[in-house]
Amino acid sequence: MSEEIKKVSMAVIKRLPKYHQCLGKLLRQDVERISSQELSQLLGFTASQIRQDLNNFGEFGQQGYGYNVESLYNEIAKILGLNTVHNMIIVGAGNLGQALANYEDFETHGFKILALFDVNPRLIGLKIRGIPILDADEMDYFINRNDIDIAVIAVPSDRAPKVVEILTKTSVKGIWNFSTAEISTGKNIIVENVHLIDSLFTLSYRMNEEKLEERILKQKMKKVLNR
Repeated sequence: MSEEIKKVSMAVIKRLPKYHQCLGKLLRQDVERISSQELSQLLGFTASQIRQDLNNFGEFGQQGYGYNVESLYNEIAKILGLNTVHNMIIVGAGNLGQALANYEDFETHGFKILALFDVNPRLIGLKIRGIPILDADEMDYFINRNDIDIAVIAVPSDRAPKVVEILTKTSVKGIWNFSTAEISTGKNIIVENVHLIDSLFTLSYRMNEEKLEERILKQKMKKVLNR
């Protein structure tokens, strides 16, 4: 991988997990090499786009040979920071927090959930898949004692700012925010806001797109006829 990595657009970064997942599937099928054109057919991106994306991070392919699947898979894992274990906590042990804790694939990719935190005394002391639910008052102490890299926020939006205030005083490096509050921090903590409802609205729009096009066409026809 190139020692000097230039500033990469967020669009490219968001495509990297798709490359990683596709290459992982090819590895499990014992595929040793693949061309950008073949990757294009699997991913739906153009071969040119794939080559441009990967060239942001170095020269991985060979002309006439393509890409070594295992090598490229490992290089993208390094780029995504998947070659190390990231310790995580989940703030909020309600339905969403518990669902996230039950998702075993996090650990497969090196994201290890060490604890959940909540204010509800009925939940404190319980375990989700062996992961303890602790009192929220212990959160900052736990984070600093256990080298927590990522805090997942799964609390109602009105509670999120208080959680963020606590997290900014800890050693956390990243926040994965599932609350509906759009949060940011005043210090060097990376925030990824996940808007589930926005994604659902997008799905709804796409399902309704054909009807929308029909309505726009009717409006245009009506304007033409009224001239």
